[in-house]
Amino acid sequence: MTYQETLEYMFAQLPMYHRVGAAAYKADIQPTIDMMAALGNPERKFRSIHVAGTNGKGSVSHFLASILQEAGYKVGLYTSPHLVDFRERIRINGEMIPQQAVVDFYSSFLVPHSSLHLSFFEMTVGLAFDYFAREKVDIAVVEVGMGGRLDSTNVITPLLSVITNIGLDHTQFLGDTLEKIAAEKAGIIKESVPVVVGETQAETKPVFDRVAAEHHAPITYADQHYVVDDIGRYTDELTGDYQKKNLATVLEAVEVLKKNTTFDISPAALQRGLARVVTNTHLHGRWQKIGESPLTICETAHNEPGIRSMLGKLQTMQFNHLHLVYGCVNDKDFRHILQLLTNQFSIFNIQYSFYFTQPSVPRRLPVADLVAAAGEMGIEGAAFGNVKEAIAAARAVAGNDDLVLVTGSIFLVADALNN
Repeated sequence: MTYQETLEYMFAQLPMYHRVGAAAYKADIQPTIDMMAALGNPERKFRSIHVAGTNGKGSVSHFLASILQEAGYKVGLYTSPHLVDFRERIRINGEMIPQQAVVDFYSSFLVPHSSLHLSFFEMTVGLAFDYFAREKVDIAVVEVGMGGRLDSTNVITPLLSVITNIGLDHTQFLGDTLEKIAAEKAGIIKESVPVVVGETQAETKPVFDRVAAEHHAPITYADQHYVVDDIGRYTDELTGDYQKKNLATVLEAVEVLKKNTTFDISPAALQRGLARVVTNTHLHGRWQKIGESPLTICETAHNEPGIRSMLGKLQTMQFNHLHLVYGCVNDKDFRHILQLLTNQFSIFNIQYSFYFTQPSVPRRLPVADLVAAAGEMGIEGAAFGNVKEAIAAARAVAGNDDLVLVTGSIFLVADALNN
């Protein structure tokens, strides 16, 4: 079977949550445990760092991988979802897993073990962990897909657990309060394994403290030790203001890792890893420039905490008019997001226009529904069938001193980067 045929099988027969939503969600880690046993338990054959959280876990994972790479280690990186190429999910020292390795995993494992009825995400975790073990990585940075307790990645016993923050997202699966969601994220805390929490939040700190105590896991809070005021001191490759909190989390995670393990990370390696994160790990979609005159930016913010961080960045910028290309998936509270955006634009006297569109995944919110709902809220905007058309329309009318911003869904950004 070819690489493309293998991907089509994985995508179509066993759908992934990020594309189709709740129909693909499995609140059961046992299939992953069974898969790992059938693979010879590769998750026990490499050291790891486990990263969970509502926002920032992808950026933190990439930062940590880049730093460890600069320190001279062979570093695996597992993240999700991908934006352009499926193989973005599985990297070693920034290089994507070879296509042939994906095909070989299908023929040597997925076909003989079809009775396991694995989901797309479970298969991908198995592929990643098997690849990391075979390639004998020194350490792997593993990003949680959703939640933590029942996530397929939660079969590892890491050297360090990291939880960036807690916000109201995926509430239909993880719970409808910050405390309930924190309990799910805290599921990655393991016996005697240090844990770093990025943000001290009144609602979630008691949850994390309790679970950490139950597991005799030393716990620290990054924002109690680090405050990052100037991103430019560390990196020019990522400029979103929300990266300040992520950087604080990374700095604390590195200190805890150095304190509790034999990993040698010099100040120079730390500095280079932060400065070269995009170059080293090919992180995409975080306040990423895709055009100039007018400046055109992609940002993967897709929930309220992410949108608020994005708004904070907008308030620091100088532009005449904001042209907002917006589309989302069908299980997001987009009405609340649109109200939040327009309220903040009004408060800060930002002149704006909406260009409504839709991502190219089955889980998309049809643009007609988005426009209708926005209209009921008194929010007007033009409708476009895809993001390419929406961006072209925005850039056609925008002046050189305006800003075109593409946001609302990871998949909308993926579409923009694919065009």
